Amino acid sequence: MTVGILTLRLFLPGCTSLKQKRGLLKPLLARLRREFNLAAAEVDFQDRWQEAVIAAATLSNDAAVVRRVLQSVVEYIPPHFTEIEIADQRIELI
Repeated sequence: MTVGILTLRLFLPGCTSLKQKRGLLKPLLARLRREFNLAAAEVDFQDRWQEAVIAAATLSNDAAVVRRVLQSVVEYIPPHFTEIEIADQRIELI
């Protein structure tokens, strides 16, 4: 069994409050859970307005499937959430 963890450092240039940040991240995390059937959460920078780190995890018997799903998440965000920029990404397979 292979567990995959995707960590994304996000830049939210238009956010001017934590409430506005939450309004952007909550729908993003819900959509990732629904579209890709994975666990997703904000894991760092909870107190910063324009930055966030989110993590997503999935598992499968096939490492290639895990990597493909997590790479699909990275490609999915920019066209669907134009107000969110991906500053850094990391995929780990365990």
